[in-house]
Amino acid sequence: MPDARPGPPALMVQGTCSDAGKSLITAALCRLFARWGLRVAPFKAQNMALNSFVTLKGEEMGRAQALQAAACGLEPDARMNPVLLKPVSDQGSQVIVLGRPVGMMRVREYMAYKRRAWKAVCRAWAELSAGQDVMVLEGAGSPAEINLRRHDIVNMHMAAHAGARVLLVADIDRGGAFAALAGTMSLLGRADRARVAGYALNRFRGDASLLGPALTAVSRRTRRPFFGVIPMIPDLRLPEEDSVSFKLGKSPGIAAPGRPAGEASAAPGLLDVALIDLPHISNVTDCDALRAEPGLRLRMVRRPEELGAPALVILPGSRNSLKDMEFLRASGLADALCAHARACLARRRGMVAGICGGLQLLGDRIHDPLGLEAGTGGAKSVPALGLLPLVTELAPGKTLRRTEGTALPELAGGALPVAGYEIHHGVSESLGAPVIMRDKEGEALGWGSLDAGNTARIWGSYLHGVFDSDSFRHALLGRLRREAGLPSMPGARWDLGPELDRVADVVAASLDMAAIDRLLGL
Repeated sequence: MPDARPGPPALMVQGTCSDAGKSLITAALCRLFARWGLRVAPFKAQNMALNSFVTLKGEEMGRAQALQAAACGLEPDARMNPVLLKPVSDQGSQVIVLGRPVGMMRVREYMAYKRRAWKAVCRAWAELSAGQDVMVLEGAGSPAEINLRRHDIVNMHMAAHAGARVLLVADIDRGGAFAALAGTMSLLGRADRARVAGYALNRFRGDASLLGPALTAVSRRTRRPFFGVIPMIPDLRLPEEDSVSFKLGKSPGIAAPGRPAGEASAAPGLLDVALIDLPHISNVTDCDALRAEPGLRLRMVRRPEELGAPALVILPGSRNSLKDMEFLRASGLADALCAHARACLARRRGMVAGICGGLQLLGDRIHDPLGLEAGTGGAKSVPALGLLPLVTELAPGKTLRRTEGTALPELAGGALPVAGYEIHHGVSESLGAPVIMRDKEGEALGWGSLDAGNTARIWGSYLHGVFDSDSFRHALLGRLRREAGLPSMPGARWDLGPELDRVADVVAASLDMAAIDRLLGL
């Protein structure tokens, strides 16, 4: 095993596959170490994700590492995720290093760039780990992808650099967990196998005592112990790193698509909210606060026959608004959305809202003169839905900032504070659309189309996290409930702290934390 760099004790959570629960277990361990009174920070050398976050310095990083920072009681720092890859197409991604975009790259281009990326990773690690009592690292995908091992900077190569011991996690809920653990170990080289301290099974349903013979067999075969079995945690309300669970229809609090509109939206007493599942959806975490609200049903919509007449339609963020606009037209959702939006205006009931890329889709046209999303052979300008008089042009500069502002009375009946973050290449110009949201400097942060009663029935904003603001969310949903003839309900408080504590409690009860303590010498 190569000599580890000097630094604090480090534990890396790796998985036998993507979506094994690495991010959440990392966050839980961060929370537990922080409870022990230790100075702890998270680290993921390279992340590929659609859900990103903006720090107070205006730097972009993975949403999972922002959640892990919160678990540590720290302000998110781009050094916690020095390299972020945001897929824009099947072949290429935007590469973000230490919080700033450095360019669009295809796979081979990024492979050539990786030496420079690794230098940034090493610098970030050295700066961030200095002064910490312990570091908790997260791997990516599987360390046994032998076709990727030569270029690895996030799994075993990073573990060696940090001198980290590895906790290998398998998702037993999807099946094949024991074979995945044994197979992963068989494909690792000797030095990498030596870094694996032991295993954890995640998302188990049932009586864990029945697993004893299987755990013993795998431990004997691989000569590694199991640190514990983590149960499936029901109704989990924490931001997801990516859209994997969402696309599979497995996100808690979001009903999967597939049923006709009449059946899908029929839920007596519940406020019906539809989330449009765009092919290039990003930052679906914008809806997390809505998932926690009582008396509300949030459901995915992929086809026009699933839309129905919801009280609120949300067009979410998009990492490729031009391609997603093509999808809306080809699927027939564009016509369905336009008809529903115009009905909201005419009936003075219901809303259609767009966030970031969703705002751009609501406008008249999206221009991409430099081919940032369209690529070299795609259309450089496409007509959008035409529901708001806005024109958007994608520019090479990227807006990255944390933002505070005010939602105007046209939205929720009063001037209410909102806060969140902006991540966008687009610059939108109003062609007469009324402003419905302003930042604290008084600049427009969102626009709308008003009905005869001066209420914004169609509106959009560049503000990610706009629904996280309790007073605004409660007032907006209250207005929609009254219009739908539903009784008022007390709103939920959006606070990640109790949910992080709940997950940490489950992990503490499931893993042998005393053994992990001894392993790290804490």
